Amino acid sequence: MMSRFLTNHQLASLVEAIQSAEEHSTGEIRVHIDASTEHHIAETAFEVFKKLNMNKTAERNAVLFHVNFEKKYLTIIGDVGIHEKVNQSYWDHLHDYITSEFAKGNYYKALKSAILETGLELKKYFPQIGESHNELSNEITFS
Repeated sequence: MMSRFLTNHQLASLVEAIQSAEEHSTGEIRVHIDASTEHHIAETAFEVFKKLNMNKTAERNAVLFHVNFEKKYLTIIGDVGIHEKVNQSYWDHLHDYITSEFAKGNYYKALKSAILETGLELKKYFPQIGESHNELSNEITFS
């Protein structure tokens, strides 16, 4: 599915960024682009988090970037495992960075940086020991 905010090439590149960010960590990162929700976007983000089974990872260390470009809305959900380690201030800082870049029209740059940045945190707190296996798909989902 094409988003008018990101080209197909940029979407593919974000999937690669997710793969790269998840290397050497047991953490999982997903991006969901929502173009249909009008109200209660934060609640919708939590529903998406659960629908994608992101609350079921072994170490509870999945992170969802739920984006609604039309509404200029971003929800970042870090499951309890990662949230305990990085604290709310980390997410607030990341959220501010992404939304300020979105305001300038830098949708791709902002998401890619946030994915890679999150990957560094996941590696720090949830290093992969032994063989890596992907618990969740890296594909970007849409609604």
